[in-house]
Amino acid sequence: MSIDVARVRAAYPALSEGFVHLDGAAGTQVAAPVTDAIATALRRAVSNRGSAFEAARRSGEIVAAAREAVADLVGGTAGGVVFGPSATALTYTVARTLAKTWRPGDEVVVSRLDHDANVRPWVQVAEQHGVTVRWAEFDAATGELPVGQYADLIGPRTKVVAVTAASNAIGTIPAVREIADLAHAAGAQTYVDGVHATPHLPVDVGTLGADFYVTSAYKWSGPHIAAVVADPAIWEPLQPDKLLPAPAGVPDRFEFGTLSFELLAGVTAAVDLLAGLDDEATGDRRSRLLTSMTTAAAYEKGLLERLLKGLDATVCPAPDERCPTVSFRVEGQSPAATATALGDQGICVFDGDYYAYEYFTATGLRDSGGAVRASIYHYNTEEEVDRLLQAVKKL
Repeated sequence: MSIDVARVRAAYPALSEGFVHLDGAAGTQVAAPVTDAIATALRRAVSNRGSAFEAARRSGEIVAAAREAVADLVGGTAGGVVFGPSATALTYTVARTLAKTWRPGDEVVVSRLDHDANVRPWVQVAEQHGVTVRWAEFDAATGELPVGQYADLIGPRTKVVAVTAASNAIGTIPAVREIADLAHAAGAQTYVDGVHATPHLPVDVGTLGADFYVTSAYKWSGPHIAAVVADPAIWEPLQPDKLLPAPAGVPDRFEFGTLSFELLAGVTAAVDLLAGLDDEATGDRRSRLLTSMTTAAAYEKGLLERLLKGLDATVCPAPDERCPTVSFRVEGQSPAATATALGDQGICVFDGDYYAYEYFTATGLRDSGGAVRASIYHYNTEEEVDRLLQAVKKL
């Protein structure tokens, strides 16, 4: 199994501009098949969903195809795929809906390793309902999220355990299944932020024990739209605030207003692209996705090892299992200055806290500018990693 990187890169017109895109954690470049699918949907006659005429039926087909695609990508059920404008918006929707049954004295568990999109919605709805927030701490020496603490954090009144499948700051891959088992044993549900994990790992929501799993298409070569996936039986008893004439069934009742049909066409194209990363992948789309994402993960791991070996100014530990994401500082220089200097050389990296607010606050780095983040994607090359390393050394 291998990736033909030249073939992969040829699908991304933006890469021809010559920039080194090590900013995938903030959003990848978009592949041509995705933009083509979006353009085709916009050029054809597509109306709002209905059954009376062809243009209306087409929109329904686009939505159904996108649900099937996302379900294949994460191992979920198409009838449990809910679309929304962003992972943040969807998490707020789920949090507010679940909180309708919460009572003072109930509890939620969040993690200081997480992106704030999987922290603040839970903290804020907890405050509104008199619910206690319990915090899971990361190990500053290793970058890991110790599972043992969850036995003390989760109790009979725990309603939700929110945890990331991969840190967007330092790449840590927590033991989500072990955490989920503890949550389920106490009768709690798990909300798993898969935004950073999905672009880099083969995902199966059942294996993870995720009751809810959220992912953003623009992190895996798609358009700016997101999905949260759960079993339809989990969605069924939940009643979000919605317009009276809006659809009452699952999953439609959780999608507010008219969906972006053209972007959903792009979602399907992006999933199909991922399924074809490994030329030797065979079988149905789900099978090809598992093979291709496993191959992509191995390729990215090689690039990550090259990057870690070349960097000697890391501000984060190096967890044993991690996504290909590194935060670092150059001694004597602010992260903003480093990112700007690299950007002036055509190397795209971000600085700051990248919404990993709790992580950088806990490490004491947030007030001094956070760090510089380099995030590898499967269209990156050894030459691009070396170009970053050479530029950093000169700084």
